[in-house]
Amino acid sequence: MSRMLNRAALALAIFVLPLSAQAHRAWFLPSATVLSGNDPWLTVDAAISNDLFYFEHMPMRLGDLVVTAPDGSTVAPQNASTGRYRSTFDVQLTQQGTYKVASVSSGLNARYRLGTESKRWRGSAAELPTAIPAGATDVEVSESVRRIETFATLGKPTLRATEPTGVGLEFVPVTHPNDLYAGEEAKFRLLLDGKPAAGLEVEVVPGGIRYRDRLNELKLVTDADGGFAVTWPAPGMYWLSASVRDEAGTIANARRSLTWVATLEVLRP
Repeated sequence: MSRMLNRAALALAIFVLPLSAQAHRAWFLPSATVLSGNDPWLTVDAAISNDLFYFEHMPMRLGDLVVTAPDGSTVAPQNASTGRYRSTFDVQLTQQGTYKVASVSSGLNARYRLGTESKRWRGSAAELPTAIPAGATDVEVSESVRRIETFATLGKPTLRATEPTGVGLEFVPVTHPNDLYAGEEAKFRLLLDGKPAAGLEVEVVPGGIRYRDRLNELKLVTDADGGFAVTWPAPGMYWLSASVRDEAGTIANARRSLTWVATLEVLRP
């Protein structure tokens, strides 16, 4: 009975927390990150939730999904499906080396006044020239770019699929993302449009936050070269994220907001 009362009290405490204390996180969850065998397959869940790697809010849409093979080619995902709380898809690993699974989305938001009315618009850069009517005033345009990633390796790790494009906020592994072990230090870099992303805060959160009272997150800051290092406290799945705002996007005079997210698996030494 006392255990049930404690759980009820905890549930009530969570219920009365302000909404600002909750955070919706987008993530991939791969079925494995290190694979072997003659015909291996990777299954990936994709969702947006408060609790990491737990399905309780909404699915991630798969329209911006790109799977990059070890040779740099693009691989079509198979058996894609979107349900109430998550999306899922499969990838057949036919090449030896490292695959990157990514969702890279971008869009524009605008607000303006037309006469005495306040208006809002959301769409793509191609739609912008005709989206805002002539005579609009107080026009403000913002660009949002989000990159979500995870990695899986068949056999020997390779780096071709992890090469940056030079556009947006990107992750460059120094330590291979599928060669991570608890208690060991891993080094990575972040680039912004191909240049070091210095001074960015990187949040590192271990999975399973549904079952503990604290996030147990690590907060790191990138150095002058865009680098940061993580010493993993325990094995498991980790969610990493960083974001930046500037005005260096594809739209003149538009504010730009960029977010990078990755799921990495840390193994037992």
